[in-house]
Amino acid sequence: MKKLTVFTPTYNRAYCLSKCYESLKRQSRKDFIWLIIDDGSTDHTKELVYSWIKAGSLEIVYHFQENQGMHGAHNTAYQLIETELNVCIDSDDYMPDDAVEKILSYWNRYGSEEVGGIIGLDANRNHEIIGTQLPSEIKSSTLFDLHHKHRVTGDKKLVYRTELTKKYPYPIFEYEKYVGLAYKYYLLDQHYEMLLMNDVICNVEYLADGSSKNMLRQYKSNPRGFSFYRKELMKLPRATISYKFRQAIHYVSSSIFSKNYLFLQETPNKILTILAMPLGLILFIYITIRTHRVPS
Repeated sequence: MKKLTVFTPTYNRAYCLSKCYESLKRQSRKDFIWLIIDDGSTDHTKELVYSWIKAGSLEIVYHFQENQGMHGAHNTAYQLIETELNVCIDSDDYMPDDAVEKILSYWNRYGSEEVGGIIGLDANRNHEIIGTQLPSEIKSSTLFDLHHKHRVTGDKKLVYRTELTKKYPYPIFEYEKYVGLAYKYYLLDQHYEMLLMNDVICNVEYLADGSSKNMLRQYKSNPRGFSFYRKELMKLPRATISYKFRQAIHYVSSSIFSKNYLFLQETPNKILTILAMPLGLILFIYITIRTHRVPS
């Protein structure tokens, strides 16, 4: 049985998905499955993928669902994946030719049930590492500590043991399409560290229609999802007071957007939330003004 599933959530990305496909065809090791979660595309994604399945260059599993947003696509992927490991490669990204080989070789050498998976590097299209490299003086770390204790910056690529990612499914809020993916990762942090691999396993590009480029509008359009996410981050046992205070500010702002006037009763930290209310209101006003000015 193959050990790795590369899964790709996609929504109306037929125009760029081929680059990911071509990179997977070039992999030096082909013992992986490519799982495509089509999150309600209305373009020709389905026809494109079926042409690749017919070509037979890769083992491809295609699944279509009604649009739920990125976190909903992740939920579905984790339900379907049966391999020991999985990694998400977004529809506008691609893998270096030896990425699968590096993942599997590293896991075969160091992996065990004592760790949650592997953290590798992302690079841009010019092969420049996103943010900083991983600390060489340690072999493993939680994702939270990596960013907040070891001061690592930039997006990193996460390879998880599948039995773990089946835990803590993302909540789905009606009429909303966003919950922060780190919710699951930080919960897994409380039980497992991740192996650190200072190799690039994904090349990324932040497209104009991607969620990272539209975060303010995402924030305004998905207030319950954002509120849930910030509330969960306020509960993290390793987080500092200043970190939790920042989450409280966002929690207040999102609660105002969602018209949840019970937010003080629902907060995990009432004192911090009360202190955060003036700044949360200012953030709410700022996002309202900025999103009003940004053309849709």
